[in-house]
Amino acid sequence: MYKNKKTFTGLLIIFSFLFLVQGMGNSSTQMIPIDFSKLAEKAKPAVVNISTVKTIKGGGRVFRHFFDQQPQGNQDLFRDFMEPFLRQAPQEDYEQKSLGSGFIISQDGYIVTNNHVVKDADKIKVKLYNEKEYNAEIIGRDSKTDLALIKIDADNLIPLKLGNSKQLKVGTWVVAIGSPFGLEQTVTAGIVSAKGRVLGAGPYDDFIQTDASINPGNSGGPLLNLSGDVIGINTAIIRSGQGIGFAIPSDLARPIIQQLKVSGEVSRGWLGISMQNITKEIADYYNIKEGQGVLVADVFKGHPADKAGIKPGDILFEINNQTIHSAKDLSRAIAGFGAGKKIKVRVIREGKEIVKNIKLGKRSEMEQGLTLTKTGFDSFGFKFKEIDPETAQKYGIPQREKGLLVLAVQPKSKASETSIRKGDILKEVNRIRVKSIKEYTDVLQKIKKDNPVQLLFVQRVGGLLVVTFKK
Repeated sequence: MYKNKKTFTGLLIIFSFLFLVQGMGNSSTQMIPIDFSKLAEKAKPAVVNISTVKTIKGGGRVFRHFFDQQPQGNQDLFRDFMEPFLRQAPQEDYEQKSLGSGFIISQDGYIVTNNHVVKDADKIKVKLYNEKEYNAEIIGRDSKTDLALIKIDADNLIPLKLGNSKQLKVGTWVVAIGSPFGLEQTVTAGIVSAKGRVLGAGPYDDFIQTDASINPGNSGGPLLNLSGDVIGINTAIIRSGQGIGFAIPSDLARPIIQQLKVSGEVSRGWLGISMQNITKEIADYYNIKEGQGVLVADVFKGHPADKAGIKPGDILFEINNQTIHSAKDLSRAIAGFGAGKKIKVRVIREGKEIVKNIKLGKRSEMEQGLTLTKTGFDSFGFKFKEIDPETAQKYGIPQREKGLLVLAVQPKSKASETSIRKGDILKEVNRIRVKSIKEYTDVLQKIKKDNPVQLLFVQRVGGLLVVTFKK
């Protein structure tokens, strides 16, 4: 067919090259970024601009504003000079204006935003994508999750749907819409950088991290997946970080929004226990697997867990078929159920699995504390005191607390090499409860030389801690 081998070889090379180019073309086509225009066009009618006015009590604002704008090195000089005059000057009220974002969740005017956007606002105005403006009222706020629900008097609005944030994967595309710096209906895109971020913003931190641009004014706006569902509520930025933003997961927000809509407030469930993550030391102490549930450190008398028969030392690992791996898992689960909810929990007690049914109470601030009597340092370097009414009152410890209060830790001792500090309480020695100095010394005397001595403490900061020595 071909006159010579060279011709055939040349054609083969050409066809191979064209095949390779075609393959590269297909590959590069797949790598082209997604077109977000249709998604943005569909979602933008549900995204609103929120402007608020707050009355700030007290004045001196003109002069304070003046020296607050000075270079850093001059601020203290101006402040020291002007402060006496500012204190004597008439204190005038003034209005502070701020901007944020939100999104419509129902045709009859319910809008989700951040608590910090509308907190203490005297006036709230909502502007829609078509420039129509409405006065809004606050239906409910929750400071612990920084969520708020407001409402405008309007019908036939275009809402957004809350999606499933649990199914969200790191690396997937997301789109943020809001009003950064007052620039309304701004669309930015990026990927999910991480999930479950804890920023120290509150007890229910569980943020989605994204590199989609989120700036001041984006707060309260939606973070959307490619289906156009809201999988996060934009809420936080790190000012020192470039392109790092955070959003509240939709699965965390959903029950909060529902409670705000029904009652205007959030009523969180209360179990009535103090708990501790299962560290390696605690796992060895109780002969369980590390990360298997949470340890019940204490049970508050008369509260739901106590009434159901939960005891200190139980390992709680499941609630309503939901596996619990950490104290944070447990806190979120209980808070999500709400007060009055009946739950089924599974615990491990002395190696056996037990099922308990508990009716949750309403979360409230609980009393916490510790106590002890004078004695010298023990062989490890601890000085303990027994808990009596006088000590309990002095150290702010509940009367029901039992154990030995750490009065001091001897320098350069074995005890000083641990993180146990003054005010911590010794509860157990080798899984035996101790309530007095005599009980403590009796237990130690029964432990043979070179055998491990495991001391279980309740720390004022940090929960339970097990320290191990050799006798």
